[in-house]
Amino acid sequence: MNLKEKTRALFAEIFGYPATHTIQAPGRVNLIGEHTDYNDGFVLPCAIDYQTVISCTPRDDRTIRVIAADYDNQVDEFSLDAPIVTHDSQQWSNYVRGVVKHLQQRNNAFGGVDMVISGNVPQGAGLSSSASLEVAVGTVFQQLYHLPLDGAQIALNGQEAENQFVGCNCGIMDQLISALGKKDHALLIDCRTLGTKAVSMPKGVAVVIINSNFKRTLVGSEYNTRREQCETGARFFQQPALRDVSLEAFNAVASELDPVVAKRVRHVLSENARTVEAASALEKGDLQRMGQLMAESHASMRDDFEITVPQIDTLVDIVKATIGDQGGVRMTGGGFGGCVVALIPEDLVPAVQQAVAQQYEAKTGIKETFYVCKPSQGAGQC
Repeated sequence: MNLKEKTRALFAEIFGYPATHTIQAPGRVNLIGEHTDYNDGFVLPCAIDYQTVISCTPRDDRTIRVIAADYDNQVDEFSLDAPIVTHDSQQWSNYVRGVVKHLQQRNNAFGGVDMVISGNVPQGAGLSSSASLEVAVGTVFQQLYHLPLDGAQIALNGQEAENQFVGCNCGIMDQLISALGKKDHALLIDCRTLGTKAVSMPKGVAVVIINSNFKRTLVGSEYNTRREQCETGARFFQQPALRDVSLEAFNAVASELDPVVAKRVRHVLSENARTVEAASALEKGDLQRMGQLMAESHASMRDDFEITVPQIDTLVDIVKATIGDQGGVRMTGGGFGGCVVALIPEDLVPAVQQAVAQQYEAKTGIKETFYVCKPSQGAGQC
């Protein structure tokens, strides 16, 4: 039974009548463009075939009833006519409540809904299970009540809910790719304008994600430090964001900057340029150049932005040694653990999986988790 069938069956069993709609929103992986989003730069993610699925039906009153299939069918019920506040004990409920509250604040008119939520986006792996949930819930209300919202507005609503209601700082990339992803494509996103360009992926190429399963501890504090260093760099150049600084301008005065800030700035500027070039390389089907850009990105994250850890570097080295110049691999996500992403010919996937299985745990004492994904469609009915 697939996710859609599972949620529809559970909906009928619990509520006693069939769901009228089933909505999905995918998780994502960022192929290149790390720590560029909050510098108004470019990112190149793709939606993946792991998703949140919601079976739902509009109600004729003002009650929202939600069942979380993945949390032992926990229930959340609240009214649209009372102030929506955070749930004391069910964290998943706050993503749903936050999206609904922010839809209300944006003056959207809608009524009650019954829904059953299930998903298979791995949690805590940096594949955006929370953004997938926010976009799925937003799409439910848009579809059931014909709200005049496009994908970008649903994404912004989800980001607002996560920042202000759940209380977790995030950029816009995760929600935007979940809402606007295109099958067999990556999406080049301009984080300043929110403009997007679909970039076709070469045929016969697999998107492989490997979770290092190294427990991240420094993410919050180090993330904030990196942001401050980038803002310091932008102020030095008297620009609103590092997006507005050229590599030439940086190279001319790099020695005048604090050495650590200079390294952070160099990463952002070079990563932005790499991301734009990577979109072009992918479109041409130039997997070799894409691999070089991913290698440069990883080296920059390791040496200039200093956000990798030995376990991640080990994973990257194992994959790189196996694929040579047939594709690329790098860390993806905020850093200090998490996942690596590889773009490789489908026929090399078994060799990569075998090499990682044989070497990674032996070298680090940690067992990895291996995912093979396809670039998938963004949110909508399924």
